[in-house]
Amino acid sequence: MTETNTMPTIALVDDDRNILTSVSIALEAEGYKVETYTDGASALDGLLARPPQLAIFDIKMPRMDGMELLRRLRQKSDMPVIFLTSKDEEIDELFGLKMGADDFITKPFSQRLLVERVRAVLRRASSREAAAAAGGVAPKPGAAQLARSLERGQLVMDQERHTCTWKGEPVTLTVTEFLILHSLAQRPGVVKSRDALMDAAYDEQVYVDDRTIDSHIKRLRKKFKMVDTDFDMIETLYGVGYRFREAA
Repeated sequence: MTETNTMPTIALVDDDRNILTSVSIALEAEGYKVETYTDGASALDGLLARPPQLAIFDIKMPRMDGMELLRRLRQKSDMPVIFLTSKDEEIDELFGLKMGADDFITKPFSQRLLVERVRAVLRRASSREAAAAAGGVAPKPGAAQLARSLERGQLVMDQERHTCTWKGEPVTLTVTEFLILHSLAQRPGVVKSRDALMDAAYDEQVYVDDRTIDSHIKRLRKKFKMVDTDFDMIETLYGVGYRFREAA
């Protein structure tokens, strides 16, 4: 069997060698391939030269911290990223989500929790890759599956290619951002609560709070405004949730 040849590669970036060792052992026990880096500067070169399916960054590192590493990586790639953060780094967590992190794990954490979070993020990313590898074959029906293509006025989203355009201009989205926007755009005018958006973007075993969804929405708006300064299609209904504006 050649299953090991197709197992995802995960990059770990942390200056604490004890964490690198323990996390590597946990992930390799699940069959993942693991590449490790002890600082952000060397990691950036490796991530771009040999892109993994997912990366895990510690926030506090010398030379280049996790935030700066993510900022530079997002200029070139939308690969899923999970941050490792301390309990007292709430501001960093919110900032990281705005920059495009897909998930956070707070230290100290159990190896079981980390493995489940990794599975959840990879699962969200794998559907589009599987569809593309199948040569355009429609994915099997399922509650979590997206339609292959969605058009709402000037918005066009292609799940198979994981592409999004607004007025013909590309908008680069992370997996989580893509799922949230798709959930909103599926039914213009219908209000989606934060809980509903969490269900659309995260597996049931992954717990996030309201601020996580709010941060993703803010980043979505920022990305679209970079393409169109008049973009206002994502509406906030305070105390209720969000909706995608119906076309006039």
